Amino acid sequence: MQTTGNTMTLTEARHEASTVFLAKVFNWMAIGLGLTGVVAWFVASSGLVVKLQPFFMFIMIAELGLVFFLSARINKIEAATATGLFIGYAALNGVTMSMIFLIYTSSSIAATFMITAGMFGAMAVYGLVTKRDLSGMGSFLFMGLIGIIIASVVNIFLQSSSLYWAISLIGVFVFVGLTAYDVQKIKTMGEKGIMEQGEEAIKKGAIMGALALYLDFINLFLMLLRFFGGSRD
Repeated sequence: MQTTGNTMTLTEARHEASTVFLAKVFNWMAIGLGLTGVVAWFVASSGLVVKLQPFFMFIMIAELGLVFFLSARINKIEAATATGLFIGYAALNGVTMSMIFLIYTSSSIAATFMITAGMFGAMAVYGLVTKRDLSGMGSFLFMGLIGIIIASVVNIFLQSSSLYWAISLIGVFVFVGLTAYDVQKIKTMGEKGIMEQGEEAIKKGAIMGALALYLDFINLFLMLLRFFGGSRD
C-alpha cells in the first residue's frame, strides 16, 4: 500500500508539473496571438498596410529568419532573448497579417477566427486527454507540411484553382493534426521533468511550445479563411 501511495504521489506531482508548464505555454501563445491581432488591426486601419506592402517580402523573410534562428539557437541563447524574438516575430507577423483586412470582410475574419479557435481548442483537448501515442504522427505531418509548401510554390506559377483548394483542404488536416501532436508533446515535456531543470529552461521551453502552437493556430486560421472568408470585392 505504501508503494502504491508513493506511486500515486509521483503521478500527481508529474501531472501538476505538466499542468503548470502547459499554462505557461498557452499564456505565451495567447500573448503572441493577441499582439499579432492588435498589430494587424492597427496597420490595416491606419492605412500603413498600403505603405508597407512593397516591403512585405522582406518582412516575411525576416519572420522566417527569426523562427529558424530561435529554433536553432534556443539552447544557446538566454530566455529573455528567446522571449524577445518570439514577441518580435508575433509583431512582424501582425504586419503581414494586416493584408487579410484588405482581402476579406471584418465579419468573415471574426467568424473564421471563432471557427479556428473552436477547432484548435477541440484538438488541443484531444492531445491532452488521449491515451494514444501521437508521436508517430510527427514525421507524417511534417511530410505533409513540406508537401504543402512545395505545392504552394509550384502553384505560384501554375495559378491552378483546383490545386489551390486541394492545398487548403490538406492544410486544414495537417494543422489540425499538428495541434494535437504538439499539445501532447508539450504535455510530455512537463511530465518528464522540465519543471525541475530550472527557471531558465522552463522559460525557454514555454516559449518554444508557445511558438509551435502559435504557428499551428495561425496557419489553421489562414487555411480556413480561404473557405470561410468573405471577399471585399
